[in-house]
Amino acid sequence: MIRYACEKDIDRIEELLAQVDLVHHNGRPDIFKIGKKYSEEELKELLKDVTRPILVCTDEADTVMGYCFCMEKQYKDHSVMTDIRTLYIDDICVDEKMRGKHIGKQLFDAAVKLAKERDCHNITLNVWSCNPTAMRFYEAMGMLPQKIGMELLLEK
Repeated sequence: MIRYACEKDIDRIEELLAQVDLVHHNGRPDIFKIGKKYSEEELKELLKDVTRPILVCTDEADTVMGYCFCMEKQYKDHSVMTDIRTLYIDDICVDEKMRGKHIGKQLFDAAVKLAKERDCHNITLNVWSCNPTAMRFYEAMGMLPQKIGMELLLEK
């Protein structure tokens, strides 16, 4: 079942956030520390913010198997950008023990539905190139590159 996250989900969401953190740290330890993306208080505040919905997929016992952190973005009266509304997926995670059961697709489809309900023009997200599994997943969902971030590592 897909629903909006609530306070009782915070402990489970924190466990899943730690899994994502580890993927990023293992892929780019020069950039990502092991730590907490959000404190419990920050998560409680996010749960109240209607412009930053958090969707969860739960099993029959209402245990969170995955989440999708979303954020509405919109430029208003920008000099070069149009006023389109975007649903940005800030973070999506399926418990590593539950992968392969189409939970990620259910969450992504729910984000698409939410974006349509909120009259968004598109859905965007960032994916780190050190996470090819996520890149393949998003491509399978029909996503295409919008822009590419590049870097030059400097020797010290």
